[in-house]
Amino acid sequence: MMRPSVRLLASACAAALLLGSAPALAQVGTPALPVALAPIPAPRDVAYPGVIGIEVDATDIDRRIVSIKQTVPVTGPGPLILLYPQWIPGNHSPAGPVDDIADLSITANGQPLRWVRNTVNTNAFQVQVPAGASAVEVAFKWLTPIEGNQGRIVITDDMLNIQWEKALLYPAGYYSRQIRFQPTLRLPTGWRYGTALDTRSFQNGVAVFAPITLDHFADSPLFAGRYYRQIDLDPNGRSPVRLNVVADTAEQLAATDAHIAQHRELVRQADRLFGARHYNHYDFLLAVTDRLGGIGLEHQRSSENSVDTKYFTDPTGTLADRDLLGHEYTHSWNGKWRRPADQLTPNLNEPLQNSLLWVYEGQTQYWGLILTARAGLMTKQQALDVFANTAATYADGNPGREWRAMQDTTNDPIIAQRRPQPWPSRQRSEDYYREGAMIWLDADTLIRERTEGRKSLDDFARAFFGVQDGNWDPAPYTFTDVTSTLNGVQADDWATFLRDRLDAVGPNAHGPLAGIERGGYRLVWRETPNDYSKALNTELGRVDFQYSLGLSLNASNRVTGVRWGSPAFEAGLTSGWEVVGVNGRAASAAAIAAAITASKNNSTPIQMMLKKDERFRTIDFDYHGGLRYPHLERIEGAPDRLGDILAPRRR
Repeated sequence: MMRPSVRLLASACAAALLLGSAPALAQVGTPALPVALAPIPAPRDVAYPGVIGIEVDATDIDRRIVSIKQTVPVTGPGPLILLYPQWIPGNHSPAGPVDDIADLSITANGQPLRWVRNTVNTNAFQVQVPAGASAVEVAFKWLTPIEGNQGRIVITDDMLNIQWEKALLYPAGYYSRQIRFQPTLRLPTGWRYGTALDTRSFQNGVAVFAPITLDHFADSPLFAGRYYRQIDLDPNGRSPVRLNVVADTAEQLAATDAHIAQHRELVRQADRLFGARHYNHYDFLLAVTDRLGGIGLEHQRSSENSVDTKYFTDPTGTLADRDLLGHEYTHSWNGKWRRPADQLTPNLNEPLQNSLLWVYEGQTQYWGLILTARAGLMTKQQALDVFANTAATYADGNPGREWRAMQDTTNDPIIAQRRPQPWPSRQRSEDYYREGAMIWLDADTLIRERTEGRKSLDDFARAFFGVQDGNWDPAPYTFTDVTSTLNGVQADDWATFLRDRLDAVGPNAHGPLAGIERGGYRLVWRETPNDYSKALNTELGRVDFQYSLGLSLNASNRVTGVRWGSPAFEAGLTSGWEVVGVNGRAASAAAIAAAITASKNNSTPIQMMLKKDERFRTIDFDYHGGLRYPHLERIEGAPDRLGDILAPRRR
C-alpha cells in the first residue's frame, strides 16, 4: 500500500508533467534547477544562422577517449538548447549513448556558462546565452567503451570508427538538413582513413572536410587505422566506388585479384538491378578485425562493415560475412534514398517509426543475398541452402507466429533494444529481416509465374529505386507507394497479398513459403546438415539440434538456445545448461548425434546428463524422429525460377 505522503508527491509530479511545468517539480520538494527550463522548440525547416565548427581529436588511443570542441554561432541572448542525437537512423531505435559523454563545458566570450539537462528529454542541454555573444564554445569528451560489456568497441590500438552523431551537439529548433557543420579530425600519426565526407586537406594527421549538413554529416562515418588499403571497385566508372579497408595487421589486407573482381562484380550487378546511383561517390568502410566491435550499418554514400580476420586471406573459409557488403550496399537505394515516410523525421531526436521495416530491411535482406550470388561471392547452392534455412525457421509450426504477427516485430528495435532474448523462437526477434525476405521471394516468383518470365521483382527494383539518377536526398514512401509500384509491374491485389503475410497470426497461420515451391523447389528434411550450414556452424563454433531435440549448443557443449515447444523445452531445459554425458558416454556433438540416430523409429530413449552451476540433471528424451536438417529439393519438371533469380545479369 502506498503511504499518503508518497501518494501526494506522485500526484503532484504527475500533474506537473501533464502541464509541462518544470517549476512545479520544485514546488513539491525537489531542488530548484539552476536555469529555468525553456520549452524545447519544435524543428523548423529554416536555415540555422551560420556554420558550426567541430574539431574532433581521436589521438588518445590508449585511453579510448575522443575530445570534441564545437563553435556554435548564436544570434542573440536567451536560452539555447543543444541536443545530443538520440534516434539514430539504421539503428531503428533511441540508441544514442548520451551516457558516454563527459566533461561537458560551454563558454561564451571566454566566460563559463552554466548548463542544465532537461529532466524529461535527457539528451537536451540548455544554457543562457549572454548579451554580446556571437557564438558559444562547447567542449566535451566521448568516453568510448573499453570493454565489450560497456558497449560496442570503436577504438583499438590499430583502428577506430568515428560515428559523428556520437561526437556532437546540435541546436534544437531546426531540421537536420538546415544545420551545417565544418568538421576537422585529428588522427594518430601515420594513420589513414576512409569516409564519404569530402576531404579538403589532410596534413600532419589533421583532416579538414568540406562543410556538410547535419543529416549527411551524421550519415558519413569514418574508419581509420594504422593498416589501411583503398581498392577502386569501379575503375573509370561514372562515380567513384571505393573499398576502404582497415585491419588488425598488415597481412590481413591481402586480397587476391579474383576476390577483388567479385567485389567489383557486386557493384556491376547492383547497377544492372537498380539502373541508377543515389550518390556522388560511395565508400565501403571495411574492418578486418576481431578487436573492433562488430558492425553492419547502412549509409547513403557509405557503409560500416566488420568481417572475420580471414576475410581476404581465406575467402572460401569464411561464410558468416559473405553477404554483408551486398546487404549494406543495397541500403543505399532501399532505406537511405527511398526511405519509409515514418522514418524521415526532421532531426535526430524526433522518434522514428518502423512500420515499413519489412521493406526497408526485408527486401534489402532479399536483394543482399541475390546480389551476393549474382556477383559470385556466394555459389548458387550456398544461396539455396540459405533459403532452406530461412524456410525451415518460418515453416508452419513456427512457435512465435502462434501469438504474434510478423508486422509487430518491426517494433522490436525500440522494444528490446537488440538485447539478447531468453526465448527468441517464441518472442520473434526482428523477423522482418528474414521472414520479410521470404515475402519478397514469394512476390518475385509470383510475378515471374504470371508473366511467364517476362517480368520479375527486378522490374519493381528499377521502377521503385532506379529513378532520379544522382539524387541522394531521401525520397519517402508509403505502403500505397509500394503496392502501386508492384501493380505497375504486374496487376494484382498486392495490398491483400502483403497484409495476409504481414498480419498472419495464430496456430493455423501459414509461413510465407510459397515462393520456394513456385521457385521450383520444396523444403525437405535430411539427417545431415546442408553444406552451407555445416561450414557456417564450424566457423562459428555452433552445434545445431534445434529441429530434433530442440537444442542449440556451442563447441563446449553449453546450451545456447532451446526451441519453444521442442522435446528440450518440454523437459524444462533453458540456455545455460552444459551437456556432460549422453547415453553413458562423454558429451560431444558426435555423441549427441549418434544417440538421436540410435533412438530413431524405436522406443529407446535418449539419456542425457546436464550440469548448471552446482545442479545436475538426467533427462530421458522420448524422441524418435531422428536428426532433421533443412534442404531444398528440386521439383521435377518445375521451372527453376530460383536459379533464374540467382543468375548474374549480363546487361
